[in-house]
Amino acid sequence: MLRAPSVRITLAFLAVAILCLFAADLAITTVNPWEDLAHLFFGIVTPDFFSLEAIGTALLRTLAFAFTGVALGSVAGFALALAFRFRTVRVFCAFIRAIHELFWALIFLQFFGFHPLTGVLAIAIPYAGIFAKVYSEILDETDPTPHKVLPRGVNALSAFVYARIPDALPHLISYTSYRLECGLRSSAVLGFVGLPTLGYYLESSFSQGYYSEVGALLLLFYVLIASLRLWARPRLIPLYVIAAPFFLGDGLPIVWGNVVRFLTQDIVPSPLRDGDGMAAFGHWLSELAIDQALPGIWHTLVLTQVALALTGIVTLLAFPLISNHFGGPIRRGFGHVLLVIARSTPEYMLAYILLQLWGPSMLPAIVALAIHNGGIIGHLIGRRSNELTLRPDAPHGLERYGYELLPRLYSPFLAFLFYRWEIIMRETAILGILGIYTLGFYVDSAIQNIQFDKALILILVTAALNIGIDGISRRVRRYLKLRVSLTCEGH
Repeated sequence: MLRAPSVRITLAFLAVAILCLFAADLAITTVNPWEDLAHLFFGIVTPDFFSLEAIGTALLRTLAFAFTGVALGSVAGFALALAFRFRTVRVFCAFIRAIHELFWALIFLQFFGFHPLTGVLAIAIPYAGIFAKVYSEILDETDPTPHKVLPRGVNALSAFVYARIPDALPHLISYTSYRLECGLRSSAVLGFVGLPTLGYYLESSFSQGYYSEVGALLLLFYVLIASLRLWARPRLIPLYVIAAPFFLGDGLPIVWGNVVRFLTQDIVPSPLRDGDGMAAFGHWLSELAIDQALPGIWHTLVLTQVALALTGIVTLLAFPLISNHFGGPIRRGFGHVLLVIARSTPEYMLAYILLQLWGPSMLPAIVALAIHNGGIIGHLIGRRSNELTLRPDAPHGLERYGYELLPRLYSPFLAFLFYRWEIIMRETAILGILGIYTLGFYVDSAIQNIQFDKALILILVTAALNIGIDGISRRVRRYLKLRVSLTCEGH
């Protein structure tokens, strides 16, 4: 039986999502959406690998940005993890990971331009905050026994290296390997803001209607992700990291005067920069809040809550696809392929494709978020279901699903779902760059209008909103006594 608190929380979130549906824009505005979808499907099944120019370079750049950014992020994150017990460090890490990689890229583009440093830092900075949080938890959960048996007088560094690192190392390596997969997705998406990764070529091919090229790019990306364990072996990672910076490409020389001007003038609110005083600044800030921040927050929250509920539904439908308790190996193999595609396709990339097919509304973003996150959680819950042993006379079909598996899997399901809540919020904000009226829309508009002071305030609002949702999520998980395994942190 499901626990009463879990049922109450579930019903409460479903009720909120249903109310949000009435405020959501879910229109399909394209003339022939199904015809466009058929063209895309035909392009995927008839990929044209030979018409793509510089595809090898795009793949190398995608890998180079991912390896370099993740490597820098992991080193910085490990250093921060050692000081994570200090509140200042925890707040700093929460802030930098609350800002999406694309927001960081948009910031760095203003003074670095299309220099490789823009893409590397856009990945490394938020990943450092994520690594710090997860690494600190891994280190905190190490077995204390080796530390207790150390001889007296051993210094702190030796105790750390010999008593904590050996127990934590497998988990640190496992999580870092997973984060590399995330880095590949982030690197590909950076192409949508002009960096020369796979996303750049995908957007170019799609905008010209070359669906066979789109199919080739998507298939190459899926193969890259699916084969990660084959070519990204631990002993080869150091070689990849050393080689990666040499494949980042060249950019225009960095003009450090632009960096200084951006940090000391461009992001300073215009009333303060012009010396108009605090009264003018207060009016400027209130106008920004009423016209942009509050509408952006509202639409971001509405889209997030609907996407969260739909993610839960997709998860509950998806996990039986790979569960050993349903069907045979052929069906499970097909299910694994579907979930690999769902969780490997970045939300931004999928939302972009659906927007081209259905037109601008919240619907493409909601569906993209639900498919990607539902694929991730469905994969985790499906693996968890395979660890369960059923009694010999257990029922089959829907009764097995509803009476045997769902009650035993519902707590981890909620734990994973509420952990993804803040991540869904983070992605929802950035999807505004595609034209949906979330916070990212107003950030992108401010940058396009060279109003960097407004853009920075809106990015700070986005970060504060993400931190707030993360805090609520932790309280809900604590109330329900839910725990997210370290093996799924950051998914």
